[in-house]
Amino acid sequence: MVRKSVLLGMSGGVDSSVAAALLVRQGYDVHGVTLQVWEHEDESVATSKKWQERGCCKIGIARHVAKLLGISHEVIDARQSFRHAVIDDFIQGYTTGTTPNPCVRCNERVKIHTLIDLALQRQFDYAATGHYARVHDHRGFSILSRSADLRKDQTYFLYRLRSEWLPRLLFPLGGLEKSIVWKEAEALGLPADELKESQEICFVSQGDYRTFIKNEAPTARNPGLFVDQEGRPLGQHDGIAFYTPGQRRGLGIAAGHRLYVQQVHPQTNTVVLGSDELVHSACTVGDLNLFDPDFTSHTADVHVKVRYATPPTKATLTPLNSSSLHIQFHQPQRALSPGQSAVFYDGDDVLGGGIIQLFPHS
Repeated sequence: MVRKSVLLGMSGGVDSSVAAALLVRQGYDVHGVTLQVWEHEDESVATSKKWQERGCCKIGIARHVAKLLGISHEVIDARQSFRHAVIDDFIQGYTTGTTPNPCVRCNERVKIHTLIDLALQRQFDYAATGHYARVHDHRGFSILSRSADLRKDQTYFLYRLRSEWLPRLLFPLGGLEKSIVWKEAEALGLPADELKESQEICFVSQGDYRTFIKNEAPTARNPGLFVDQEGRPLGQHDGIAFYTPGQRRGLGIAAGHRLYVQQVHPQTNTVVLGSDELVHSACTVGDLNLFDPDFTSHTADVHVKVRYATPPTKATLTPLNSSSLHIQFHQPQRALSPGQSAVFYDGDDVLGGGIIQLFPHS
Protein backbone atom coordinates (compact mmCIF):
# COMPACT_ATOMS: atom_id res chain seq x y z
CA MET A 1 0.00 0.00 0.00
CA VAL A 2 1.42 3.37 -1.06
CA ARG A 3 1.59 5.89 1.75
CA LYS A 4 0.02 9.31 1.26
CA SER A 5 2.65 12.04 0.96
CA VAL A 6 2.64 15.32 2.89
CA LEU A 7 4.66 18.49 2.46
CA LEU A 8 4.86 19.98 5.96
CA GLY A 9 5.80 23.57 6.77
CA MET A 10 8.28 23.40 9.67
CA SER A 11 9.10 26.67 11.41
CA GLY A 12 11.09 24.98 14.17
CA GLY A 13 8.50 25.88 16.79
CA VAL A 14 6.68 23.47 19.07
CA ASP A 15 3.53 23.29 16.96
CA SER A 16 5.05 22.37 13.61
CA SER A 17 7.50 20.00 15.33
CA VAL A 18 4.67 18.10 17.01
CA ALA A 19 2.68 18.18 13.76
CA ALA A 20 5.60 16.40 12.09
CA ALA A 21 5.67 13.71 14.78
CA LEU A 22 1.92 13.15 14.54
CA LEU A 23 1.96 12.83 10.75
CA VAL A 24 4.80 10.31 10.89
CA ARG A 25 2.92 8.34 13.55
CA GLN A 26 -0.19 8.36 11.35
CA GLY A 27 1.77 6.71 8.55
CA TYR A 28 2.26 9.59 6.13
CA ASP A 29 5.36 10.00 3.99
CA VAL A 30 6.43 13.39 5.39
CA HIS A 31 8.80 15.89 3.81
CA GLY A 32 9.62 18.96 5.89
CA VAL A 33 10.11 22.42 4.40
CA THR A 34 11.24 25.53 6.25
CA LEU A 35 10.42 28.75 4.44
CA GLN A 36 13.11 31.28 5.23
CA VAL A 37 11.02 34.45 5.22
CA TRP A 38 13.01 36.93 7.23
CA GLU A 39 16.54 37.10 8.61
CA HIS A 40 19.26 34.67 7.58
CA GLU A 41 20.62 32.38 10.27
CA ASP A 42 24.35 31.96 9.97
CA GLU A 43 25.03 29.04 12.27
CA SER A 44 28.79 29.45 11.79
CA VAL A 45 28.62 32.72 13.72
CA ALA A 46 28.39 32.45 17.49
CA THR A 47 25.38 34.21 18.93
CA SER A 48 23.80 34.57 22.35
CA LYS A 49 20.33 35.05 20.87
CA LYS A 50 17.85 32.35 21.78
CA TRP A 51 15.93 30.65 19.00
CA GLN A 52 12.71 32.51 19.73
CA GLU A 53 14.50 35.84 19.18
CA ARG A 54 15.68 34.95 15.68
CA GLY A 55 12.45 35.64 13.85
CA CYS A 56 9.80 33.03 13.08
CA CYS A 57 11.95 30.42 11.31
CA LYS A 58 14.14 28.38 13.65
CA ILE A 59 15.96 26.39 11.00
CA GLY A 60 18.28 24.56 13.36
CA ILE A 61 15.47 23.09 15.45
CA ALA A 62 13.42 22.20 12.35
CA ARG A 63 16.41 20.33 10.94
CA HIS A 64 16.99 18.61 14.28
CA VAL A 65 13.35 17.44 14.50
CA ALA A 66 13.39 16.15 10.92
CA LYS A 67 16.53 14.11 11.64
CA LEU A 68 15.02 12.83 14.88
CA LEU A 69 11.92 11.62 13.03
CA GLY A 70 13.82 10.28 10.03
CA ILE A 71 12.15 12.56 7.49
CA SER A 72 13.66 14.70 4.75
CA HIS A 73 13.99 18.43 5.24
CA GLU A 74 14.95 21.43 3.14
CA VAL A 75 15.10 25.19 3.45
CA ILE A 76 13.53 27.38 0.78
CA ASP A 77 14.38 31.07 0.55
CA ALA A 78 11.08 32.96 0.49
CA ARG A 79 12.46 36.29 1.69
CA GLN A 80 11.82 38.19 -1.53
CA SER A 81 8.14 37.24 -1.70
CA PHE A 82 7.78 37.87 2.06
CA ARG A 83 9.34 41.31 1.71
CA HIS A 84 7.02 42.27 -1.13
CA ALA A 85 3.78 40.66 0.04
CA VAL A 86 4.03 41.16 3.80
CA ILE A 87 6.69 43.68 4.89
CA ASP A 88 5.99 46.25 2.18
CA ASP A 89 2.24 45.81 2.72
CA PHE A 90 2.72 46.24 6.49
CA ILE A 91 4.72 49.47 6.10
CA GLN A 92 2.43 50.84 3.39
CA GLY A 93 -0.60 50.19 5.59
CA TYR A 94 0.69 52.02 8.65
CA THR A 95 2.11 54.94 6.66
CA THR A 96 -1.29 55.48 5.01
CA GLY A 97 -3.29 55.37 8.22
CA THR A 98 -4.51 51.76 8.38
CA THR A 99 -3.73 48.88 10.75
CA PRO A 100 -2.73 45.79 8.72
CA ASN A 101 -2.42 42.26 10.06
CA PRO A 102 0.77 40.73 8.63
CA CYS A 103 -0.04 37.18 9.82
CA VAL A 104 -3.23 37.16 7.75
CA ARG A 105 -1.38 38.33 4.64
CA CYS A 106 1.55 35.97 5.20
CA ASN A 107 -0.62 32.85 5.25
CA GLU A 108 -2.59 34.02 2.23
CA ARG A 109 0.30 35.23 0.10
CA VAL A 110 3.44 33.43 1.27
CA LYS A 111 3.46 30.51 3.70
CA ILE A 112 0.44 28.38 2.85
CA HIS A 113 0.34 29.69 -0.70
CA THR A 114 3.94 28.54 -1.24
CA LEU A 115 3.33 25.16 0.43
CA ILE A 116 0.29 24.48 -1.73
CA ASP A 117 2.13 25.49 -4.91
CA LEU A 118 5.10 23.25 -4.01
CA ALA A 119 2.84 20.35 -3.13
CA LEU A 120 1.11 20.60 -6.51
CA GLN A 121 4.39 20.97 -8.43
CA ARG A 122 5.97 17.98 -6.67
CA GLN A 123 2.80 15.88 -6.69
CA PHE A 124 2.42 15.57 -2.93
CA ASP A 125 -1.03 14.45 -1.82
CA TYR A 126 -1.26 17.10 0.90
CA ALA A 127 0.31 20.19 2.41
CA ALA A 128 0.26 20.61 6.20
CA THR A 129 1.09 23.15 8.90
CA GLY A 130 1.04 23.32 12.69
CA HIS A 131 -1.86 25.80 12.82
CA TYR A 132 -4.71 25.25 15.25
CA ALA A 133 -7.58 24.79 12.82
CA ARG A 134 -9.62 21.99 11.27
CA VAL A 135 -10.94 21.13 7.81
CA HIS A 136 -14.01 18.93 7.52
CA ASP A 137 -16.25 17.76 4.71
CA HIS A 138 -19.81 19.05 4.43
CA ARG A 139 -21.93 17.74 1.57
CA GLY A 140 -18.89 17.27 -0.62
CA PHE A 141 -17.31 20.64 0.22
CA SER A 142 -14.31 21.24 2.47
CA ILE A 143 -15.03 23.63 5.35
CA LEU A 144 -12.50 25.51 7.49
CA SER A 145 -13.44 25.26 11.19
CA ARG A 146 -12.13 26.37 14.55
CA SER A 147 -9.81 24.08 16.48
CA ALA A 148 -10.80 21.97 19.47
CA ASP A 149 -8.75 24.27 21.73
CA LEU A 150 -10.63 27.53 21.18
CA ARG A 151 -8.03 29.48 23.17
CA LYS A 152 -5.44 28.60 20.53
CA ASP A 153 -7.69 28.64 17.47
CA GLN A 154 -5.96 30.36 14.51
CA THR A 155 -8.71 30.47 11.91
CA TYR A 156 -8.73 34.27 12.25
CA PHE A 157 -5.34 34.22 10.51
CA LEU A 158 -6.46 31.65 7.91
CA TYR A 159 -9.75 33.07 6.61
CA ARG A 160 -8.15 34.28 3.37
CA LEU A 161 -7.18 30.79 2.22
CA ARG A 162 -8.64 29.80 -1.12
CA SER A 163 -11.51 27.33 -1.11
CA GLU A 164 -9.73 25.08 -3.58
CA TRP A 165 -6.78 24.73 -1.18
CA LEU A 166 -8.81 23.25 1.67
CA PRO A 167 -9.12 19.64 0.39
CA ARG A 168 -5.31 19.46 0.17
CA LEU A 169 -4.60 20.91 3.62
CA LEU A 170 -3.96 18.99 6.85
CA PHE A 171 -3.88 20.58 10.30
CA PRO A 172 -2.71 17.75 12.61
CA LEU A 173 -3.11 19.84 15.78
CA GLY A 174 -6.67 20.92 15.09
CA GLY A 175 -8.24 18.33 17.38
CA LEU A 176 -5.77 18.70 20.27
CA GLU A 177 -5.54 20.83 23.39
CA LYS A 178 -2.32 22.82 23.72
CA SER A 179 -1.43 20.94 26.92
CA ILE A 180 -1.32 17.69 24.91
CA VAL A 181 0.90 19.33 22.30
CA TRP A 182 3.39 20.34 25.00
CA LYS A 183 3.47 16.77 26.29
CA GLU A 184 4.17 15.53 22.77
CA ALA A 185 7.02 18.04 22.48
CA GLU A 186 8.50 16.84 25.77
CA ALA A 187 8.27 13.22 24.59
CA LEU A 188 10.29 14.23 21.52
CA GLY A 189 12.97 15.64 23.83
CA LEU A 190 12.64 19.15 22.41
CA PRO A 191 14.22 22.03 24.36
CA ALA A 192 11.11 23.55 25.98
CA ASP A 193 12.92 26.72 27.08
CA GLU A 194 13.72 27.50 23.45
CA LEU A 195 10.28 26.70 22.07
CA LYS A 196 8.50 29.78 23.36
CA GLU A 197 5.25 30.84 21.72
CA SER A 198 5.82 32.85 18.56
CA GLN A 199 5.40 36.61 18.68
CA GLU A 200 2.30 37.97 16.97
CA ILE A 201 4.49 39.89 14.52
CA CYS A 202 7.32 37.47 13.83
CA PHE A 203 9.65 39.95 12.13
CA VAL A 204 9.48 42.49 14.97
CA SER A 205 12.00 40.88 17.32
CA GLN A 206 13.32 44.04 18.97
CA GLY A 207 11.17 46.86 20.35
CA ASP A 208 7.69 47.24 18.86
CA TYR A 209 6.23 47.81 15.40
CA ARG A 210 6.93 51.55 15.63
CA THR A 211 10.66 50.91 16.03
CA PHE A 212 10.55 48.53 13.08
CA ILE A 213 8.84 51.10 10.86
CA LYS A 214 11.29 53.82 11.90
CA ASN A 215 14.19 51.56 10.89
CA GLU A 216 12.67 50.22 7.68
CA ALA A 217 10.93 53.41 6.49
CA PRO A 218 12.67 56.53 7.88
CA THR A 219 10.32 58.78 5.86
CA ALA A 220 7.49 57.59 8.14
CA ARG A 221 8.79 60.19 10.60
CA ASN A 222 6.59 62.94 9.25
CA PRO A 223 5.43 65.24 12.08
CA GLY A 224 1.96 66.70 11.95
CA LEU A 225 -0.78 67.93 14.26
CA PHE A 226 -2.80 66.25 16.95
CA VAL A 227 -6.22 67.90 16.80
CA ASP A 228 -9.39 67.58 18.87
CA GLN A 229 -12.71 66.55 17.36
CA GLU A 230 -13.45 70.17 16.44
CA GLY A 231 -10.14 70.44 14.59
CA ARG A 232 -8.31 72.55 17.20
CA PRO A 233 -4.56 71.87 17.53
CA LEU A 234 -3.46 69.96 20.63
CA GLY A 235 0.21 69.36 19.86
CA GLN A 236 2.55 67.65 17.43
CA HIS A 237 2.75 63.96 16.54
CA ASP A 238 5.70 62.02 15.09
CA GLY A 239 3.92 60.68 12.01
CA ILE A 240 0.58 58.97 11.39
CA ALA A 241 2.30 55.56 11.05
CA PHE A 242 2.82 55.46 14.82
CA TYR A 243 -0.79 55.86 15.93
CA THR A 244 -3.81 53.58 15.74
CA PRO A 245 -7.48 54.17 16.65
CA GLY A 246 -8.16 53.50 20.33
CA GLN A 247 -4.54 54.13 21.36
CA ARG A 248 -4.09 55.92 24.68
CA ARG A 249 -0.44 55.47 25.64
CA GLY A 250 2.51 57.24 24.08
CA LEU A 251 0.67 60.33 22.87
CA GLY A 252 2.79 62.81 24.81
CA ILE A 253 -0.12 65.21 25.33
CA ALA A 254 -0.77 66.64 28.81
CA ALA A 255 -4.48 67.38 28.74
CA GLY A 256 -5.39 66.72 32.37
CA HIS A 257 -7.61 63.81 31.30
CA ARG A 258 -7.28 60.66 29.24
CA LEU A 259 -7.15 61.06 25.48
CA TYR A 260 -7.65 58.35 22.87
CA VAL A 261 -6.85 58.30 19.17
CA GLN A 262 -10.20 58.63 17.40
CA GLN A 263 -9.12 58.82 13.76
CA VAL A 264 -5.99 59.01 11.62
CA HIS A 265 -6.21 61.23 8.53
CA PRO A 266 -3.41 60.58 6.01
CA GLN A 267 -4.69 63.28 3.61
CA THR A 268 -4.06 66.06 6.15
CA ASN A 269 -1.39 64.24 8.20
CA THR A 270 -3.46 64.78 11.35
CA VAL A 271 -4.39 62.52 14.26
CA VAL A 272 -7.74 63.21 15.93
CA LEU A 273 -7.86 62.80 19.73
CA GLY A 274 -10.86 62.64 22.03
CA SER A 275 -11.71 61.82 25.62
CA ASP A 276 -14.15 59.02 24.79
CA GLU A 277 -12.94 55.45 24.54
CA LEU A 278 -13.44 54.55 20.90
CA VAL A 279 -16.38 52.24 20.08
CA HIS A 280 -18.19 51.46 16.84
CA SER A 281 -21.58 49.86 16.30
CA ALA A 282 -21.07 49.31 12.56
CA CYS A 283 -18.43 49.19 9.84
CA THR A 284 -17.98 48.41 6.16
CA VAL A 285 -15.71 45.59 4.96
CA GLY A 286 -14.24 45.03 1.53
CA ASP A 287 -11.50 42.93 -0.08
CA LEU A 288 -13.70 39.94 0.72
CA ASN A 289 -12.73 36.29 0.79
CA LEU A 290 -15.92 34.26 1.23
CA PHE A 291 -16.27 30.50 1.53
CA ASP A 292 -20.02 31.10 1.27
CA PRO A 293 -20.56 33.46 -1.70
CA ASP A 294 -24.28 33.81 -0.85
CA PHE A 295 -23.33 36.58 1.60
CA THR A 296 -23.27 39.06 -1.25
CA SER A 297 -26.95 38.38 -2.03
CA HIS A 298 -28.81 38.47 1.30
CA THR A 299 -28.72 39.71 4.89
CA ALA A 300 -27.43 37.20 7.45
CA ASP A 301 -26.95 36.99 11.21
CA VAL A 302 -23.52 35.57 12.06
CA HIS A 303 -20.76 35.85 14.62
CA VAL A 304 -17.86 38.17 13.75
CA LYS A 305 -14.34 38.20 15.13
CA VAL A 306 -12.60 41.58 14.76
CA ARG A 307 -9.28 40.66 16.35
CA TYR A 308 -7.52 37.43 17.20
CA ALA A 309 -7.61 37.82 20.98
CA THR A 310 -11.33 38.57 21.36
CA PRO A 311 -14.22 36.10 21.04
CA PRO A 312 -16.69 36.26 18.13
CA THR A 313 -19.61 38.64 18.65
CA LYS A 314 -23.10 38.63 17.13
CA ALA A 315 -23.63 40.83 14.09
CA THR A 316 -25.82 41.27 11.03
CA LEU A 317 -24.22 41.31 7.58
CA THR A 318 -25.89 43.24 4.76
CA PRO A 319 -24.47 43.23 1.20
CA LEU A 320 -23.69 46.66 -0.24
CA ASN A 321 -22.50 45.34 -3.61
CA SER A 322 -20.62 42.32 -4.94
CA SER A 323 -17.40 43.31 -3.17
CA SER A 324 -18.38 44.88 0.16
CA LEU A 325 -20.60 44.26 3.18
CA HIS A 326 -22.06 46.33 6.00
CA ILE A 327 -21.60 44.88 9.51
CA GLN A 328 -24.05 45.95 12.23
CA PHE A 329 -22.74 44.74 15.57
CA HIS A 330 -25.33 43.71 18.17
CA GLN A 331 -22.94 45.08 20.81
CA PRO A 332 -20.59 48.04 20.03
CA GLN A 333 -16.97 47.05 19.47
CA ARG A 334 -13.96 48.84 20.87
CA ALA A 335 -11.06 50.35 18.92
CA LEU A 336 -11.73 49.09 15.41
CA SER A 337 -9.44 50.36 12.69
CA PRO A 338 -9.41 50.35 8.89
CA GLY A 339 -7.04 47.61 7.74
CA GLN A 340 -8.03 45.10 10.42
CA SER A 341 -9.74 41.86 9.47
CA ALA A 342 -13.33 40.94 10.31
CA VAL A 343 -13.92 37.18 10.13
CA PHE A 344 -17.40 35.62 9.93
CA TYR A 345 -18.44 32.41 11.70
CA ASP A 346 -21.43 30.08 11.82
CA GLY A 347 -20.74 28.16 15.02
CA ASP A 348 -17.22 26.79 14.53
CA ASP A 349 -17.29 27.04 10.73
CA VAL A 350 -15.55 29.93 8.99
CA LEU A 351 -17.80 31.62 6.44
CA GLY A 352 -15.20 34.10 5.19
CA GLY A 353 -14.20 37.63 6.02
CA GLY A 354 -12.85 40.92 4.76
CA ILE A 355 -10.83 44.04 5.52
CA ILE A 356 -12.45 46.82 7.56
CA GLN A 357 -12.63 49.99 5.46
CA LEU A 358 -15.15 52.55 6.72
CA PHE A 359 -17.23 53.41 9.76
CA PRO A 360 -20.74 54.61 8.81
CA HIS A 361 -22.19 57.35 10.97
CA SER A 362 -24.72 55.87 13.37
